[in-house]
Amino acid sequence: MGNNIDQRPDPDVLLAHVQAQERRATRGKLRIYFGASAGVGKTYAMLSAAHKLLKNGEAVLVGVIETHGRDETAALVDGLEVLPLKTINYRDKTLYEFDIDAALERRPELILIDELAHSNAPGSRHPKRWQDVEELLDAGIDVFTTVNVQHLESLTDVVGGITGIRVAETLPDTIFDEADEVVLVDIPADELLARLKTGRVYKAQQAERAAKNFFRKGNLIALRELALRRTADRVEDDVQAYRVEKSINTVWKTDAALLVCVGPQANADHVVRSAARLSKQMNAEWQAIYIETPTLQKLPASARERILKNLKLAQDLGAKTAVLTGNDIAQTIVDYANQYNFSRIVIGRRKAVFNWRTTLAQRLAARAHNLDLIEIGGESNHFEINQEPRSFDQKPAVIDGANLGKRRVLRYVYAGLASVLTVIIATPLLAVFNLVNIAMLFLLTVVLVAVRFGRGPSVLATVVGVLAFDFFFVPPRFSFAVSDLQYVMTFGVMLAVGLITGHLTAGLRYQAKVASHRESRSLALYEFARDLSGFLQSEQIIEATQTAIQTTFRAKATLLLPDDEGRLQLPESAAIGLDMGIAQWAFDKVEVAGISTDTLPSSPYFYLPLVAPMRTRGLLAIAPENRSWILIPEQRQQLDTFAALVAIALERVHYIEVAQGALLHMESERLRNSLLAALSHDLRTPLTSIVGISEALTTSKPELSQKQQVMTQALHAEALRMSALVANLLDMARIQSGEVKLDLQWQAFEEVVGSAIRISAPQLREHQVQTQLASDLPLVNFDAVLIERVLCNLLENAAKYTPEGSRITLSVNLLESDLQVMVYDNGPGLPVGKEEAIFEKFTRGERESSKPGVGLGLAICRAIVEAHHGRIRAANSPDGGACITFTLPLGMPPKMPEFDATNAIHEGSPVITHAKRQEQ
Repeated sequence: MGNNIDQRPDPDVLLAHVQAQERRATRGKLRIYFGASAGVGKTYAMLSAAHKLLKNGEAVLVGVIETHGRDETAALVDGLEVLPLKTINYRDKTLYEFDIDAALERRPELILIDELAHSNAPGSRHPKRWQDVEELLDAGIDVFTTVNVQHLESLTDVVGGITGIRVAETLPDTIFDEADEVVLVDIPADELLARLKTGRVYKAQQAERAAKNFFRKGNLIALRELALRRTADRVEDDVQAYRVEKSINTVWKTDAALLVCVGPQANADHVVRSAARLSKQMNAEWQAIYIETPTLQKLPASARERILKNLKLAQDLGAKTAVLTGNDIAQTIVDYANQYNFSRIVIGRRKAVFNWRTTLAQRLAARAHNLDLIEIGGESNHFEINQEPRSFDQKPAVIDGANLGKRRVLRYVYAGLASVLTVIIATPLLAVFNLVNIAMLFLLTVVLVAVRFGRGPSVLATVVGVLAFDFFFVPPRFSFAVSDLQYVMTFGVMLAVGLITGHLTAGLRYQAKVASHRESRSLALYEFARDLSGFLQSEQIIEATQTAIQTTFRAKATLLLPDDEGRLQLPESAAIGLDMGIAQWAFDKVEVAGISTDTLPSSPYFYLPLVAPMRTRGLLAIAPENRSWILIPEQRQQLDTFAALVAIALERVHYIEVAQGALLHMESERLRNSLLAALSHDLRTPLTSIVGISEALTTSKPELSQKQQVMTQALHAEALRMSALVANLLDMARIQSGEVKLDLQWQAFEEVVGSAIRISAPQLREHQVQTQLASDLPLVNFDAVLIERVLCNLLENAAKYTPEGSRITLSVNLLESDLQVMVYDNGPGLPVGKEEAIFEKFTRGERESSKPGVGLGLAICRAIVEAHHGRIRAANSPDGGACITFTLPLGMPPKMPEFDATNAIHEGSPVITHAKRQEQ
């Protein structure tokens, strides 16, 4: 009967399961084809499955398929209906993306979406393709998709460490974990490399680059292991979810996880260390638990301290820890193992004190014959086990033990006095009530003693009550003699009922106490989270955190926040004894320090970093009244939860401030651009007139005098300079507003270099200009007018900030996929620390300078280069001067049409003319 009760499903779990089923009833099903890398056959397997469903009459629609030039994959698309892609114009380029609106309008039963981690082009409804899939699923459409292991967010750093390549396109692990089905597509590394060589993964040129970088055999083997492990974790979660859904409490031996039981024995640390070694040998996860019963709750402080240290040791060795409550240790272990599917239980070997008493191993074997029991033998050196070193904080434990002993004696004294008081009350009632009712009074006393003082005093009250009932009330009175043998049975029943009632009542008292503690912790956590959710300033969070920790943990807390340079700042209200060196170390290393840690455990403070999703937001320094409470797993877990809530609240406040600053910056930037556009537009016409008039004056009749000529030329030069400044202002405003459209054409870069040098000749006449152009420069796709403007600005900037006679070099080279352009000189160079700032608007190389300009030239260069999908940066050159480098993507030039020279000559084509020009 007890087993049937234990197998009843948890109502909360059933409710959550029903709610999840209701959500999934209207939601589409997601199947993910999962693999270690590109080329394993995920898309092929997905298309093959789609053809089978199509034959069964299901409506299948291809949303987007990336064939990567693979003929086998492209052939499978034939016969399936393909949804036309949506065209998006971005920076004068036409991009093709999945059309989610058309898919929602069609509402097929099943849609195929390749490469789930793909980033959509700007202008799409969602930035990520997996967000499109989420919307399709919410609309009730089933989706088949593909994912590589390197695209899972939690594994990007692991994959980056293996391959040396940081993956930019990722998706949250929750999408993978919540998928209805995951199909692993796997092939050996050698077979995948063979596919790569035969062109079945990438085309020849791309395959050659891949073989040198990502597709190395070691990388593929490691990625395959990651994919297999991640799939196994997913399957394990599915098994556990199924067990919860079906209320299965028996253990399924699908996992090799170990459940280690830590007890109050002196050799428990040996059990923990042995279990840690065993878990490494088995490559299995393990968890350490301690079951606290009413009897163990009365252990002396030194024994409880030893238990907590052993749990901390298990945690340091890589285990998860938990403290459970229960009256029966064996049954609690079995229930926990069945609930979390632990098939192996590790315990320490212990010999029974009395032969008639069973050991823990025997009780476990009797209750769970399907569990594997592993007993750890004791250490050979018993002397070292039993002789524990005396520490500086052992004295308070002795004092606590003495106080505990006094309180325990008082409880027994009160239990005896309660029995005496029952005799006094029952004596005048003997004439009114019969002996049965008098016996009930003694049983009531036993229940009250058990509720107030626990099991041991209730046993004393039971024995004293039976003896007092016999001596004072059973005839012959005032004697232990019994006139009727029936009273002997009454005494036995009273004793048995009293003992059982006292035992059950003490157990209920203990369970009520545990439930009260749990409720108080949950309430404190709820109230703290509720308060934090409404705060908009860091000062409010600091005050609430200190108050909550003082109330909940009886500890003084100090919240330290970093400055812009990452240095923790000591508040004025900080407690005495706080070591900022330890605090800064814990903050920088993102590790706990202080009490009960491996770093300065003698410190009176516990230093806990506040780790938020994006970065570490601060540090919590806690000075507890009782050092041992931090060792308790439940207390530490609740403290970690408090710290996580504080970190998230601080990060939320930080991003509120960032958003407000960004909004203010955007508004000011928009106002400034509007003013610049209006001002430059209004000044352009009069400046053009001034330039024309000044130029006309130089050629006017009669000729001006020499002095007037000099003044007119100066006026003309300054008018040209002002016109250039206004042109820069207007161009900057146009670029910022997005009005500039690129005229991209495939052309020779050498021609733009020559025209830029000719245009900048007046500014370069006092400098030596050198050009270094690679001999095999290909055609590049760029806007010649804008790139010419970039080169002119860079050359004029170099001439402006270098003395006369300096050398300015313009170098053009080829990189792997980019064209690199460098303009450098041998002048004074860039100011230290301003390599990035000089590209900001209205920023000049020299703060106070007589050199003309308003600091827009390099800002315009950056805007133009980035519009071409290039990069620009500044540094000091090896010659000692400044060096500005920008890159442009090479791309793939169009193929030139084949020319028939014979027909061209016969038809009088321009080829003959071109040949004659070369001869000239």
